[in-house]
Amino acid sequence: MAVNAGSSSIRLNYVRDGHLLDGADRAEPPGSAGAARFVRDVIAAHDPPDAVGHRLVHGGDLVRAPTRVDDAIRARLDELATLAPLHLPPALQLLDQVREQLPDVPHVLCPDTAFHAELPEAAATYPLPLEWRQRWGLRRYGFHGLSYAYALRRTADLLGRPVDDLQILLAHLGGGASVCAVRNGRSVDTSMGFTPLDGVPMSKRSGAVDPGMLLWLLEDDRLSLAELTEGLNRRAGLLGLSGGRSDDTRDLVAAASTDRAAALALAVYAHRVRRELAAAATSLDRLDALVFTGEIGWDQPEVRHDVCAGLRLLGVEPPRGGNPDADAVVSAPGAAVPVLVVESREDLEVAAETLAVLGWVGPARG
Repeated sequence: MAVNAGSSSIRLNYVRDGHLLDGADRAEPPGSAGAARFVRDVIAAHDPPDAVGHRLVHGGDLVRAPTRVDDAIRARLDELATLAPLHLPPALQLLDQVREQLPDVPHVLCPDTAFHAELPEAAATYPLPLEWRQRWGLRRYGFHGLSYAYALRRTADLLGRPVDDLQILLAHLGGGASVCAVRNGRSVDTSMGFTPLDGVPMSKRSGAVDPGMLLWLLEDDRLSLAELTEGLNRRAGLLGLSGGRSDDTRDLVAAASTDRAAALALAVYAHRVRRELAAAATSLDRLDALVFTGEIGWDQPEVRHDVCAGLRLLGVEPPRGGNPDADAVVSAPGAAVPVLVVESREDLEVAAETLAVLGWVGPARG
């Protein structure tokens, strides 16, 4: 069973041999009474799984790779909560409930940060005082690693090339968004940093902004720390850019022809995504493919087109047409840089990594 806790949602998927057998999701915060009943009912309706894998957004320096859960590790996980305050507390609440209901089943933590754990030192290190970096472990962790790991393998399959021979750019565009450069099967650069707030604009999160501006907003009581935190995490991104109209690109695309704020939101979003992709490309020797994944990357062709239209310098041409029915190359035949669309399947990656930790079977690695 693959367990995925969002800040206000729960998804439980039953996977066997790399295929989804059954799944259930609920739009309710983990830890609430309704969420607890939902989880209890789903587990009761199925035979006990052989193992349970839990998506963990931020592993920090405590969980750098997929790891089997024991009481000692669980006792320390709360130390990480402030690194991803929207995601980690609900995930840990769900972990506790599922472990309590399935005490005789092995549980494995699958951190989104693991894919980026071996980032080159130059890419991972912040230009901050040494004592700060050493005291608090300040470094670029990167996120969406489960999505990237799955998309990388699917890209290798679709292109008929070994994972460890690929140099590609990936964009995970969804409620959260980031980009990643992969060289020979390994992450060598990514746009999210110490927390999932960094990088490109997201549905409601700001992405990277001038730190001097944030300091200015905190000065002279312009904003309190709580107001700044809430605004950056819940009222910025596409929602803030559109003047509060919507955080959903489908709504913004539909309104863009008559609503200047909606059009601006999409323009800023595409500009920032392609800017991060172009920057990440400097960590590669060549570009074998550009891969879109995540909900927006998968089903919003207008956004894919606008991002690609600004990357001609890298040899990328905008793909034509709408959405494929399955993972596919969507660029024109013979394109210098193939553009691919891969559905995000973090559930399948969690299952694969869980089985690998337990020594049963696992994903091919470059």
